[in-house]
Amino acid sequence: MLACTVTIKDSTTSPLLQPEPHDSYYMELALQQAALAPHVGEVPIGAVLVRNHEVIAAGHNYREISQDPTAHAEMVVIRKAAEQLRTWRLTDTTLYVTLEPCPMCAGAIVQSRIARLIFGAWDPKAGACGSIFDIPAERQLNHRVQVMGGLLEQESRKLLQEFFRAKRGALSESTSPLKPAS
Repeated sequence: MLACTVTIKDSTTSPLLQPEPHDSYYMELALQQAALAPHVGEVPIGAVLVRNHEVIAAGHNYREISQDPTAHAEMVVIRKAAEQLRTWRLTDTTLYVTLEPCPMCAGAIVQSRIARLIFGAWDPKAGACGSIFDIPAERQLNHRVQVMGGLLEQESRKLLQEFFRAKRGALSESTSPLKPAS
């Protein structure tokens, strides 16, 4: 079993979310989805939605491919799951995602009635599940989501860091002035 540190957040009305034995397994599946994304020019963020120990939907970012600003991994997976289950109410499900969801995705998670959210890396620039905002725990909303952040955080962060390091390297190589011939 992998050793990891997790941060458990309590929503305002839900009991403290405890990690379950299979959470690491499903987060590994989300990491596998994330690892596919750079091969098609996407940022490596992956997501998996599970109900009763069955994967309902899995995917990664598709923003660049589709030129759709809403094609985040979470949104892709929520749409797939709603289509497969033929309902927008994704109750009794757990969403595993490699990066803390942004405000749009956090709102969709609440609106789709997902019960649990488990994510890998915290996002201090756009995170809406505890970093900047805490949409899933907002008391004025009619549904709150149990949230646990930091599961396989290092692995999630490493994928992102390697992607952007390679992207910056490719960018600097393409913008370097040509050296004169000697």
